Amino acid sequence: MTGGHAGRKHSLLSPSNAHQWMACTPSALLGRQFPDKAGTSAAEGTLAHELAELKARNYFYTVDFGKRKLTAAINKLKKEELWDDEMMGYTDDYLDYVKSVAMKFKSSPTVKLESYLNLDAYIPHLPDEDEAGGTADCILIGGGILHVIDFKYGKSPDGRVNAEWNPQMLLYALGAYEAYRILYTFKTVRLSIVQPRLPDGISEWECSLNELLQFGEFVKERAALAIKGEGEFAPAPKTCRYCRARGRCKARAEKNVELAFLAGTDPNLLTNEELGRYLLKGRDAARWLSDAQDAALSECLAGKEVPGWKAVEGRGSRDWTDMDKAFGVLTSNGISDAILWERKPLSLAQVEKVVGKKNFQELVGGLIIKKPGKPALAEETDNRPAITNKVSAAEAFKEEE
Repeated sequence: MTGGHAGRKHSLLSPSNAHQWMACTPSALLGRQFPDKAGTSAAEGTLAHELAELKARNYFYTVDFGKRKLTAAINKLKKEELWDDEMMGYTDDYLDYVKSVAMKFKSSPTVKLESYLNLDAYIPHLPDEDEAGGTADCILIGGGILHVIDFKYGKSPDGRVNAEWNPQMLLYALGAYEAYRILYTFKTVRLSIVQPRLPDGISEWECSLNELLQFGEFVKERAALAIKGEGEFAPAPKTCRYCRARGRCKARAEKNVELAFLAGTDPNLLTNEELGRYLLKGRDAARWLSDAQDAALSECLAGKEVPGWKAVEGRGSRDWTDMDKAFGVLTSNGISDAILWERKPLSLAQVEKVVGKKNFQELVGGLIIKKPGKPALAEETDNRPAITNKVSAAEAFKEEE
């Protein structure tokens, strides 16, 4: 792969997990004893990043990386197991955004793609690991502006990732400042997160250079605790989501078990205030229980004892050993193809994927209506506007046909 995305350097305290170790300083060192279980979505994201980099490099550095090199590199990526043709459209969306940002500069900005940024000035590292740092997808510099853009191909469980005071993005900005401050003067820092697979997938925010540097001082304080595993545990939904110790962390377990018993101390019905408070405190409870079950299963499968529990074989599913042969037997015995085969139209999303996002919009965009979604509960910090009883409760929550 062109930019070596899969082999990037990672220290214990990296920008990508800063939301964890800056909030819960002992967690990174605690989780170091557990393996990093990166899933298929992470590998898919790596592949999409490779493609996005190729397209951006072709656009901004055409002389060195022309169309022939671009085509050859993309054809190589298409041989990857996780390749999906829809990546072409989504990476086009990302490149279109980067180009639009570049055009807003008064003069052509300096563009840095896939820049590794050293953060040793802010974050210490352990003796047996690489220096602290991270790779920014795109940095644009000009007119006193430092603009950092991050491409996220995945669909965050919490929806759009917010750029405002985003620790990962701010650390990239600090790294860029340290790398280029000798050559450029900065006054304004702008951050953009692009998630093209989401309908509202662009988040932008800006701050002053002074605010960025103040954040840098805060990072030093938190990193000094985190590298030694010191400070207070702070279990919370976002903090624990990707923590390696999430299934074995005692602080997280105690918090969620305590909450389960706490609800029983209030007599009669909960007030609205209590309901809101318990919902906020209990956001992580179901996820914690699932993580704890995964941890216990791993121990049982490894032959270790977890009192009260054991690993068993789950319910298996049936499948054909030879579907063509089975269908041949059925049809020869009078079962018609109409019974065996189902013909139905693709969903709107599936058609868009097959046709391509831009072509889809041009051809049938005018024949689409967006229906209102079902009412959903969200925290006050959610960007969507609040709604009230626009429909009756029976209509809102009845099962969809």
